[in-house]
Amino acid sequence: MSHRLNRLKSWEGLLLILFLITIIINSTLAPNYLRLDNWINLFQLSIEKIVVALAMAFIIINAEIDLSVASVMALAAGVLAWLHLQGVPFPIALLIALASGVLAGAFNGFWIAYVGLPSLVVTLATMIMYRGGARIFLEDKSIGDFPDWFDRLGQQPTVGPFPLGLILFAIGAILALIILQYAGFGRKVYVIGNSSDVADYSGVKTRRVKMILFITSATVAAFAGLLFAARLGAVRGDLALGFELDIITMVLLGGVSIFGGSGTLTGVLLAILIVLNIRNGMSLLNMSQHMQTGVVGILLILSVLVPNMANQIQDMINRRRLSRVKKPAASP
Repeated sequence: MSHRLNRLKSWEGLLLILFLITIIINSTLAPNYLRLDNWINLFQLSIEKIVVALAMAFIIINAEIDLSVASVMALAAGVLAWLHLQGVPFPIALLIALASGVLAGAFNGFWIAYVGLPSLVVTLATMIMYRGGARIFLEDKSIGDFPDWFDRLGQQPTVGPFPLGLILFAIGAILALIILQYAGFGRKVYVIGNSSDVADYSGVKTRRVKMILFITSATVAAFAGLLFAARLGAVRGDLALGFELDIITMVLLGGVSIFGGSGTLTGVLLAILIVLNIRNGMSLLNMSQHMQTGVVGILLILSVLVPNMANQIQDMINRRRLSRVKKPAASP
């Protein structure tokens, strides 16, 4: 266990160095890069992704995956826009849209936690299904004309220079850090991620924990979809298309093992800063969105490959040390 903690600490140290390097490079590309308004804008442009990344960290540490989060964002925003178009009072439409995320998460959780299907298969199927539902609600139209107060929440500062989304992300990050690293529920997430059988024998209600995680993941995604609708002022069926790539990359780059059971939210937060700054730097260089997506894809591969290679090298070193200890001394 101590070896794993040391590895994570060294990985977070590497992330911190990489983050500082991106700051240095970006500050040379743009003189105004270090200004507060630029950093607020940097977060604001990806606020929906980083909010969902907090919930995704719990899912992956639990040795599961949720590929449907971006589609849930689109579904919730689509439900909101359609209900608004039908004349439903906007506060009620918001609640129903958020409830659609709760139901989507419960649907995912039922098949994964209680039926026992692989989360990769289930959420891949629901990723297609929920995206299809959003397109049914919206067809090929772009629906907007939301109330002014709703648009202001997503587009204008709420407290000082800070927008609502950034404030909620900061609060969510603190709560997630406390729950994952210091609360009993967080320990259960880690135990299940290491071995669900051991967790069962230890008395942990694994099904309940998994159900809570998937409902939370989809609910947070639905909330992010509504936040995105407020920021854009309009909704289309392709809203948040491909967002799951950035979200999963942030979590894995943060040192969370794709096999579950390890990782810290501190690493995830550092990875979020790195991905946001790399995208910002590429934008400063006028690189296309396709190129930026390709670079994020490479980061995703490296975030899985490098820790695995490090583990293999460490295991090889340990075996050699063990063989030397066990080697019998030469007879006189």
